[in-house]
Amino acid sequence: MKPVRVVTLCWVLLLVSRLGATRKESPEEASFYYGNFPLGFSWGVGSSAFQTEGAWDQHGKGPSIWDTFTHSGKGNVLGDETADVACNSYYKVQEDVALLRELHVSHYRFSLSWPRLLPTGIRADGVNRKGIQFYSDFIDALLKSNITPIVTLHHWDLPQLLQAKFGGWQNVSMANYFSDYANLCFEAFGDRVKHWVTFSDPRTMAEEGYETGHHAPGLKLQGTGLYKAAHHVIKAHAQVWHAYNDTWRSQQQGLVGISLNCDWGEPVDLSNPKDIEAAERYLQFCLGWFANPIYAGDYPQVMKDHIGRKSAEQGLEMSRLPMFSLQEKSYIKGTSDFLGLGHFTTRYITERNYPSGQGPSYQNDRDLVELVDPNWPDLGSKWLYSVPWGFRRLLNFAQTQYGNPLIYVTENGASQKLHCTQLCDEWRIRYLKGYTNEMLKAIKDGANVKGYTSWSLLDKFEWERGYSDRYGFYYIDFNKKNRPRYPKASVEYYKRIITANGFPNTREVESWYFKALEICSINNQMLAAEPLLSYMQIVTEIVVPTVCTLCILIAAVLLMLLLRSLS
Repeated sequence: MKPVRVVTLCWVLLLVSRLGATRKESPEEASFYYGNFPLGFSWGVGSSAFQTEGAWDQHGKGPSIWDTFTHSGKGNVLGDETADVACNSYYKVQEDVALLRELHVSHYRFSLSWPRLLPTGIRADGVNRKGIQFYSDFIDALLKSNITPIVTLHHWDLPQLLQAKFGGWQNVSMANYFSDYANLCFEAFGDRVKHWVTFSDPRTMAEEGYETGHHAPGLKLQGTGLYKAAHHVIKAHAQVWHAYNDTWRSQQQGLVGISLNCDWGEPVDLSNPKDIEAAERYLQFCLGWFANPIYAGDYPQVMKDHIGRKSAEQGLEMSRLPMFSLQEKSYIKGTSDFLGLGHFTTRYITERNYPSGQGPSYQNDRDLVELVDPNWPDLGSKWLYSVPWGFRRLLNFAQTQYGNPLIYVTENGASQKLHCTQLCDEWRIRYLKGYTNEMLKAIKDGANVKGYTSWSLLDKFEWERGYSDRYGFYYIDFNKKNRPRYPKASVEYYKRIITANGFPNTREVESWYFKALEICSINNQMLAAEPLLSYMQIVTEIVVPTVCTLCILIAAVLLMLLLRSLS
């Protein structure tokens, strides 16, 4: 999730003119498909522990690298916001489960907090039983409501001690600590959890955490740190898959996969082989970086070629991209029961060679430029544009590239357009309608998609963006201590897609839109009236009883004076 790379103005103007001259909307992009998803298709929403739970130091939880990053006072996060309270979901479990029931979802994808379960990150140092109980109760509450838990083991919040003592994902020892943690989770929750995600969007975790420094732990090890971190993450994923396969699968009968986020890369000029190669390279550096080792046993050849060549030109004896041994390749290949795929937007791609002398970096290694079409709907976030047709193409790419894997869409959603209370989120409805319809087309094409997770249940802490971007179906007033939740129009619309399991016909689908906006208008009026209602509540609960008490006291005093005078 990052904005388009800045390039010179003349370069942009040249490419935009090429874009307009070479790209025409195809019939597949203009048409809408009415039909149903397969029987048993799973609809859900998602979140992550650090972004929603709060209670950052409560009930035995240890600090994570994101706690340290947000508490540093170095301006790492917009407005110096923290997730100390976030959505307060740690204390609002039953309320959030009620929201999930209201949405009629089949599943809820959430992450466990590694430092809440193992305060130091190391199992030998002790398990936080209150953390175990919290997640156990939460899972039970979901199952009681017929909601399937899809559980992510690691969504970026590494225990701080593992970073401070070992260097985090720069150290190969993380694989063993992660495996110990995963086995604890399988042991504690595996009797009820049947869908496990090892890592969520490890590419962003590696790039922003160890290359740009925009995310925790905030390191800027350009051109080296992210490849090293990713290498160890892939090994850790494989180790956990084997642990489940060898020890737990026979009794628990679950699935273990990984969630990889990638935008679609479309060539600027379909008649230009260099643009086509650049778009392919974009996808391999994005999705193939992690998926290729897991499905084919090694990094994509184009990554090895480009990074190896640039490393040699920079005077290095070895490639900055680490190598897997033959034994490791065999061990890693096939370690996925499903592919979790996160997707938000699309980029046009064209080739641009970056001289090796500019220094090592992930961006330079790719030799390409990302562009957006100025006609694409801008949803508010600088990096996110609504381009539904790219979703279908990415799903079909994954289906053919990795041997028709079982796919769960693990993240897809739109951010808030305005930084204010806005419950009538018609742009999110349009995004949701377009993207889910393109997913339906991909399924008709042959993609083996079994479930869809819309991102996200709640407005929440958005990493370096603080609380400025809102992805939730439910609006949260972060200025209020109890973090109240308010449904947006998209709640009603998504609920109707789920109930219909697709798009029945033009008339009915159009009616969903108007009904959703009608309901949100009422909710907006209620939200606007809340200050007055709060004032009336104060009057009712405090002022009126106080006045009544004073009246009683005054009456009692007057009665006493009257009795004295009579006596």
